[in-house]
Amino acid sequence: MIFGAHVIVYSNDAAADRAFFRDVLGCSSVDAGGGWLIFALPPAEVAVHPAEESARHELYLMCDDLKAEIQALSEKGIRCSEVDEARWGSVTSIRLPGGGDIGLYQPKHPSAFVPTSGSPLPTQPAAQAG
Repeated sequence: MIFGAHVIVYSNDAAADRAFFRDVLGCSSVDAGGGWLIFALPPAEVAVHPAEESARHELYLMCDDLKAEIQALSEKGIRCSEVDEARWGSVTSIRLPGGGDIGLYQPKHPSAFVPTSGSPLPTQPAAQAG
């Protein structure tokens, strides 16, 4: 039975990006040995998009108030890109200390999450297959 997903972010400065996930984003972690941190992430969903090459993957963190998240990151000295109003959501990107980028967006599409009582997740109904 699949019980979760493991995301890998490749970095030119892994220590700095690990500190970013720990100190700026506030992700809890476990030490897998030798300081190799594995971070807990919020619940996740996966989308499969058509592409000419399949060697690229992207990481987007989701939020329910993009302006508030950008403000909170700004207060920690983190700059976000300009917000792009895409069909699927309001999106910005965050440059990691190691040089890579991750996305942050407020979805406009239905979410696959099934909200639970007290969950901070969006309350949109799950998308129906079909």
